[in-house]
Amino acid sequence: MKTVIIIPARKGSKRLPKKNVLDLGGIPLIAHSIMYAQQFSSITTDIYVTTDDEAVKLIAENYNINVIERPKTIAGDNATTVSALKHVLETVKDTYEQVILLQPTSPLRPKHLLSKAFKMFIEKGCDSLMTVSENDKKLGKIKGGNFEPFTYKMGQRSQDLEPLYYENGLLYIAKTNLILNNKILSDNNVPFVIDHPYMTVDIDTKEDLLYAEFILNNYKNE
Repeated sequence: MKTVIIIPARKGSKRLPKKNVLDLGGIPLIAHSIMYAQQFSSITTDIYVTTDDEAVKLIAENYNINVIERPKTIAGDNATTVSALKHVLETVKDTYEQVILLQPTSPLRPKHLLSKAFKMFIEKGCDSLMTVSENDKKLGKIKGGNFEPFTYKMGQRSQDLEPLYYENGLLYIAKTNLILNNKILSDNNVPFVIDHPYMTVDIDTKEDLLYAEFILNNYKNE
């Protein structure tokens, strides 16, 4: 079963312009995902960056990564990630059974995350897999100026809350036929639970980038 890793990195970013090429730990942001992907040659050596950004293209080519030029029609503010993945699959000559998605905005990943997640994906025989982390916050809604608990009852202890989880964006794996049908996740979807400081890094603002630098410098890649 052939596998491909795809890293989508479009040019437009209003909150943090040129974020995919900004420096994080001495290298461009997107280089973290590229270098991470290159560690797993036992899974695949087929890695593609899809972008409409010439600067991203040059960085990827410097790391000997194939680049698919992303059309403007699927690179705007309303463009979806799945449209970029689908375009890659329809453009390349090879046929793949599954796609591993690495988002450059989640540049920090535990060392063995991909290999462990891929092993689970194969063993479970699922159609898709995503990484998730437990939410330990007491969430509520504000209605009519009042706060109403949503995930708990007022006065309930945090340790007594029912476990809830959120997508942390570190890694996705999907069957190719899902993506060709404009989906990344299916009903037959397996969550891979991760508890690591890297799970909290998702870069959309300057503050996120500064936080990522702190996490990178203060926590081991284990």
